[in-house]
Amino acid sequence: MNRNLVRKQRGTGFIEVLIALAILGIVAVVFLGGLGTSLKTVFISDESSTALALAQSQMEYVKSKKPYSTTAWSYTITTSTRNSSNPPDGWWDPGNNEPPLLSNDYDGYCAEVKAEDFDVDGDGSNDEGIRKITIAVYHNENCTGDIVFTLEDYKVER
Repeated sequence: MNRNLVRKQRGTGFIEVLIALAILGIVAVVFLGGLGTSLKTVFISDESSTALALAQSQMEYVKSKKPYSTTAWSYTITTSTRNSSNPPDGWWDPGNNEPPLLSNDYDGYCAEVKAEDFDVDGDGSNDEGIRKITIAVYHNENCTGDIVFTLEDYKVER
């Protein structure tokens, strides 16, 4: 009687192979989903760190410029263009590469830099000597769409 049971269980059955393949397929789908999520996370992290570096470099550039501008101003800058409808007083000079174009490390990015009056005490009058600097970084050459990173700081006349 044991010989009959042993003979019937020789080899692997078709249904067992299908079940093993189904389990393997489920594991593969879960693995590929996790891999896709990881790649997206790496892209977002790279984009954010690039935007942060760009914003910090523009902030340091603006804070280092003299003379101190007492009017509101703004400009946009990419690797190939710089534009301003209201340029900063005293140091806006595209002929002398002021402000300098972005390096090729920031290809595909655009920075929008703004300076505006800042009312420290909230009395409605602008406090002389303090400017709020805002830098918005976009991941396109037109400075449109979603902002990747925004950096705000203050410049004080000294």
